[in-house]
Amino acid sequence: MSETRRLHHLIGGERVTPASGAWFESTNPATGQVIYQAARGDARDVALAVASARSTFEDTRWRDLSPTRRGHLLRRLGDLIGEHSEDLARTETLDNGKLLREMRGQLASLPEYWYYYAGLADKVHGSVVPTSDHRVLNYTTREPLGVVGAITPWNSPLTLTTSKLAPALMAGNTVVVKPSEYTSASILRLAELAVEAGFPAGAVNVVTGFGAEAGQALVDHPDLAKISFTGSTATGARIASSAAARFIGSTLELGGKSPNIVFDDANVANAAMGVVAGIFAAAGQTCIAGSRVFAQRSVYDELLERVTQRAGSIRIGDPLDDATELGPLAFTDQRDKVASYVDLGRDEGARVLTGGRATDAGLGGCFYEPTVLVDVDNSMRVVREEIFGPVAAVMPFDDEDEVIRLANDTEYGLAAGVWTQNLSRAHRMAARLEAGTIWVNTYRAMSPMSPRQGFKSSGVGIEHGTETVKEYTRLKSVWINTSEDPVADPFVMRS
Repeated sequence: MSETRRLHHLIGGERVTPASGAWFESTNPATGQVIYQAARGDARDVALAVASARSTFEDTRWRDLSPTRRGHLLRRLGDLIGEHSEDLARTETLDNGKLLREMRGQLASLPEYWYYYAGLADKVHGSVVPTSDHRVLNYTTREPLGVVGAITPWNSPLTLTTSKLAPALMAGNTVVVKPSEYTSASILRLAELAVEAGFPAGAVNVVTGFGAEAGQALVDHPDLAKISFTGSTATGARIASSAAARFIGSTLELGGKSPNIVFDDANVANAAMGVVAGIFAAAGQTCIAGSRVFAQRSVYDELLERVTQRAGSIRIGDPLDDATELGPLAFTDQRDKVASYVDLGRDEGARVLTGGRATDAGLGGCFYEPTVLVDVDNSMRVVREEIFGPVAAVMPFDDEDEVIRLANDTEYGLAAGVWTQNLSRAHRMAARLEAGTIWVNTYRAMSPMSPRQGFKSSGVGIEHGTETVKEYTRLKSVWINTSEDPVADPFVMRS
């Protein structure tokens, strides 16, 4: 492969060859063809990137830049993302196989995330604290943390990297990003656009490579002030342990096994489409996938028929084709993982109503058919463990108390869906479900203004919304004695 098709690290605004001289291949999951090579980073590359970020953080040209000016930079980057949205969308589709039409939709809304944080940049402030002594002024300020490490996943690289990068930069931090080894290209392009937008060259650095080599080196770097990670619960636990041992903060968006609950008073046609969207959109490769479907017994058969019929008619094919409704899984190992879980489900006694097979869709890629499992219960691994693919497990229930018990019987707590026309029930369910996001009569709705937090093993910390200010700043309390009277001797008793 020629040098021109190699993607280098981006450190200090420059393309940097990996210290090891090693590269790795990235393939198009729809065809299996190699599309580029990326730099295989290690601790040496990470050290260079962190040094660049640290130098920029301490540089007065960034440190003393007014919050309003930082906001202008974020807005300009949002504009550039909009201007390059088609190229960015195609880059992600080629890298991870998501539908081009879906990526166009994501890219159309992505600038709004940058605009939101641009507007928030000069709204970050402390407060004056009342004290018992009128001569003493106590006030608080919020300061940036320093160098933030961001480790981002392959399923929605630009969106999920933005969820970390935008608030970190808004608060005045600098960032080193380690993208997934499966999706390096779009994140490198984003970093280049940040330089074009006017950010200092070392404000956004990208080191590509594998988790064990580059990711772990980033997590362990002594100059890191915070780590933000999106990925598996097992990896998140290791990162949290490392961060805690060094007393730095961590924001972790982890796994999910979200319930999508349909009551007998719901509009069943709408609910069925919500179930389909919740588990088959993005080929089920999303942490918020509604992979556990609970239907009240009187509408169970109707819902199941509607979902199964639509699942069986979903058009599988080239994600660049606007007629395609389901693209490939992002890489071969992921397809094999999904297939092994469906086989495990069969062994556990589950019945496959539709799907249940891997296919290359005539393209040579790693596709898996939309799959509906029945005759399942909460004790089965296909119901308890995150599959991260287009596999729905559908179960009946009788009443609210039962479905609450079933829905909450999981180690995860990322999201949940409720389908009902009873307003009182909607509020009762929202209060009792153990999940950070509850959707009622919709699914997968999202906004940069709405905070998102995982419960239980689904994560720690908050992404989106004004609450992210606290995630990427530290609080300082300042006490000032305004009196000019002599300071009393502490060892002289006063009456």
